[in-house]
Amino acid sequence: MADWREELSKTIRSVDELARLGYVDRSKLPVLRKLAQRYPVSVTRYYLSLIKKKDFSDPIYRMCIVSEGEQLTEGSKDTSGELSNTVSSGIQHKYENTVLLLSTNQCAMYCRHCFRKRLVGQSEEEILKIMGEAIEYVKNNPRADNVLISGGDALLNSNKVIRLYLEGLTSIPHVKFIRFGSRTPVVLPQRISGDPELLEILSHYGKLKKIYLVTQFNHTREFTKEAIATLNLLQKAEIPILNQTVLLKGVNDDADELTNLFHLFAENGISPYYLFQCRPVKGVKGHFCVPLLEGCELVDRVRANLSGIAKRFRFAMSHVRGKIEILGKLGEDRVLFKQHQAKHRKDANRIFSLKVSEGDLWLDEELSGGIQ
Repeated sequence: MADWREELSKTIRSVDELARLGYVDRSKLPVLRKLAQRYPVSVTRYYLSLIKKKDFSDPIYRMCIVSEGEQLTEGSKDTSGELSNTVSSGIQHKYENTVLLLSTNQCAMYCRHCFRKRLVGQSEEEILKIMGEAIEYVKNNPRADNVLISGGDALLNSNKVIRLYLEGLTSIPHVKFIRFGSRTPVVLPQRISGDPELLEILSHYGKLKKIYLVTQFNHTREFTKEAIATLNLLQKAEIPILNQTVLLKGVNDDADELTNLFHLFAENGISPYYLFQCRPVKGVKGHFCVPLLEGCELVDRVRANLSGIAKRFRFAMSHVRGKIEILGKLGEDRVLFKQHQAKHRKDANRIFSLKVSEGDLWLDEELSGGIQ
């Protein structure tokens, strides 16, 4: 198998290249070039090969090809309060026991539904400086019993950086486990399957503190033989795999598709961690978000088709107030929620219902709307 860096070097990074390969209409290039300046383009050739039809009726195409819909200005820049939870560059601390480290601004692929405005480009020297500050911050917060290393994509860091993160974090007594957020098993499986050194690093430090990989499969066609082989290698290295699917209009907002996807998680030993309501951020809200009431009905149909193992996921949203679980409809226009994780202790485990209108995609910060 080719070295993952060679695969990454072949990544498509411009709308002009997408047009040359027949993925976008040349007449749309002026608009798409402007959009690509705001929302960069990056698609691995591996992921492009999963596309069956070169238009937005294809779910894989929708997730990776820039569209005119991204020029819509509606939506928020930050639906979950990331700015207010930022301690310093690359360090977020929203929940008392969890520290989130944004370790890089790089991704193998820039998903068109991504919610996070990336960090300013950094050299490895700058990343190492932030890393030292981050590890020191975790050391000085004894109630932080776990760390999530994300980005960007945490596995787009070099092996040197990954090793140093793990060396520092596994030496902290109050850290019980570490998670890496990465979509490389989906968009660039060669990063893992083609790099024995990375697997050795994860296996070694996983014996000192439990290491989990949190990934994001959104569609059954992403479960290729290459992806499955990569998952098997991680499992052989004793790295448990968790999945966070995002509910996306035109991608997986179909009961049969989601049912089959969650069956694949059970079949391949992956824990179906969350099904997330898509965050209605700018450039995403108008063409990827499914209304809450529709989402509740869809999830009920999917759960009815699944066994206990496959339906362990929580349907949730990452809100300013924390992770809010969407439990289901109460009548025609009310939805039952539970504060699954809370930024403020007073909100912990709170169960409440809200009136939700037909087209509502999100809850406002004050949770207004006839709360009960």
